[in-house]
Amino acid sequence: MFETLPDAKPDGIIALMQAFADDPRMGKIDLGVGVYRDEAGRTLVMQAVKDAERHIVATQESKSYLSLAGDHRFLDAMGRLLLGGAVPEARLAAVGTPGGTAAVRQICALVQLVRPEATIWVSAETWPNHVPLISAVGLAHRPYRYLDAASGTLDRAGMMDDLAQVAAGDIVLLHGCCHNPTGVELASQDWAEIAALLDARGAVPFVDMAYQGFGEGLDADAGGLRHLAARLPEVLVAASCSKNFGLYRERVGLAMAVIPEEHRARVAGTLAGLNRRVFAFPPDHGGRVVSTILSDQKLRALWQAELDEMRERVHANRRTLAEALRAEAGTDRFDFIVTQAGMFSLLPLTPGQITALRAEHGIYMLGDGRVNMAGLNAQSVPVVAQAMAQVIDEG
Repeated sequence: MFETLPDAKPDGIIALMQAFADDPRMGKIDLGVGVYRDEAGRTLVMQAVKDAERHIVATQESKSYLSLAGDHRFLDAMGRLLLGGAVPEARLAAVGTPGGTAAVRQICALVQLVRPEATIWVSAETWPNHVPLISAVGLAHRPYRYLDAASGTLDRAGMMDDLAQVAAGDIVLLHGCCHNPTGVELASQDWAEIAALLDARGAVPFVDMAYQGFGEGLDADAGGLRHLAARLPEVLVAASCSKNFGLYRERVGLAMAVIPEEHRARVAGTLAGLNRRVFAFPPDHGGRVVSTILSDQKLRALWQAELDEMRERVHANRRTLAEALRAEAGTDRFDFIVTQAGMFSLLPLTPGQITALRAEHGIYMLGDGRVNMAGLNAQSVPVVAQAMAQVIDEG
């Protein structure tokens, strides 16, 4: 049966994790894996999560199934967190999913059902799962320009020129705050211009949101999404709680459609049916943790304080790395790191320089130069800056 099955192509991130684990050197530095780490390099369980879990264990009386959509308390709480009342709740149809990846998959499946001829436009720099998920359900995709690699900023003109080609009924996949792997953000004016363009073209935005709270704060980070929802008749959303609640292994996500109220029941039923086809009932524990935190004033305040601390630490790492690189390399070419946001940046290094960093200095990053700023600390920043300056001089 499996004689003709080809070997699976190794996943680049998993391969990098294994290479790092196998490296016996002391002082090796992992900047590849996209999880938040504290100053000691730990991905700890947030205190708000621990407190919520204690409450759940003490009060939960059943592990029976809920519904194909998941727990309505989680869905309602996340609708409020994401949209902040920008649209009436009667315009929201949502289902729980096993993480943000499954949410993207379910939104793509929804599009394939209702608009199989649609093209999904994806930024040229995106996550490795986006295009395969789109292709897996049989939809076409096209890239649009996003990063100006020379400056490390948004290629605004290129992006808008490409998006001006979208057809009526097409879908445009947009990264929510801190979500693009380059670290480059859309400003408020960019969101407004994109909303106007999509409205004029008759296209639908699809926002992938996983880092709310890592940019400027919970409400500010959702500003672009909220503007789209208030301005346009239809918006698609995939959201994850892995990052801002630290619930990586719990796989907490949701797929949501903002639609006219008269379509809500039909869309909600279709999303629930799509869940049934793939995994039936979404997992509950992580979603219950989230809804418990968001519905309790003290737990929510504790969670927001912890999230604020995480955000400020990442911002501080950006500042110190940029300053160290300016001092060590004698150039301002890395100053863009400070203007970006979130855990990730795409450093303008050659494949040879990235290999040299790993082989000669034990510094691990992805082959395209993507680094996790949360993987740095006070001790590793000068080490990374010195090593980068050296490989740049040599190469």
